Amino acid sequence: MPALNRVLLIGRLGKDPETHSTPTGKKVATFSLAVSQRWKSAEGENKESTEWVNVEAWSRLGEVCQQYLHKGSLIYLEGRLKTDKFDDKGGETKYYTKVVALSMQMLDRKPEDEPVATIEEAPAEYDA
Repeated sequence: MPALNRVLLIGRLGKDPETHSTPTGKKVATFSLAVSQRWKSAEGENKESTEWVNVEAWSRLGEVCQQYLHKGSLIYLEGRLKTDKFDDKGGETKYYTKVVALSMQMLDRKPEDEPVATIEEAPAEYDA
């Protein structure tokens, strides 16, 4: 039987991404994402609820997140759910669910007066 594990989110980062390397040298960026929902109650009152989602981005995607995202960034994220299991100091088993990012798109608009960055290629140097 086929299975599907896909999460689609739009939200804002709760803090700047933090990056570290695994013992094998793989890079991973972690951050929290606030996903808010707004609605009107039966009495006409505006309501809001926010879910905080823990996110992990690996390899090149993690490097991009570290370089370009910051607290408050608005992003669209596609990923999959992953639950880790660990034993706390008291020996009790705990579970931690997160989203492993597969792709990310930045949704913030660039300020119109922001200059466009250009990268110039340095001339090659050869030994004669």
